[in-house]
Amino acid sequence: MIAIDTNVLLRLLLRDDPRQSEAASRLMEEMATAGEPAFISLVTLVEFVWVLEDTYRINRGDLPVIVRKLLNTAHITIEQEDAVRRALESPDGDFSDRIIHFVGAAAGCDRTVTFDRKFARLAGVQLIEAD
Repeated sequence: MIAIDTNVLLRLLLRDDPRQSEAASRLMEEMATAGEPAFISLVTLVEFVWVLEDTYRINRGDLPVIVRKLLNTAHITIEQEDAVRRALESPDGDFSDRIIHFVGAAAGCDRTVTFDRKFARLAGVQLIEAD
C-alpha cells in the first residue's frame, strides 16, 4: 500500500496540470494493475475537501459525490472509512467538523464539544457557552 498526498488527489480530479495529472494517473493505474491499494489518510482527505472548497470553489453539494467516488474505488483505501461515510450522511457542521466527531465516536468518545453553533446541532455534539 502507498499513501497518496493531497496534491496527487487534486491532480487526478482537476487535471489542471497536464504533466502532474498524467503522472498521477499513471501511478494509480500501475498500482491498480499490481493490486496495490492507494491509502488516503484522514488528514489527506480533509485537506483535499478543504482545498476543493476553499481554493477551487467546488460547490459544497458536489463534495460528497467526490468523496463517495473515492470511497467506492476498489483500489483506494481510506482511513476510518466508516467514520467518513457517517460524516457524509450528516448535514450539520462542515466536513472536517463531522470527521472530528465521528472519528472521536469511533474511538469511544461520549461526545464532541465545540463553540460552533451549527456543528452543535449534530447529535452527540455539545455546545460550550463562553461567559
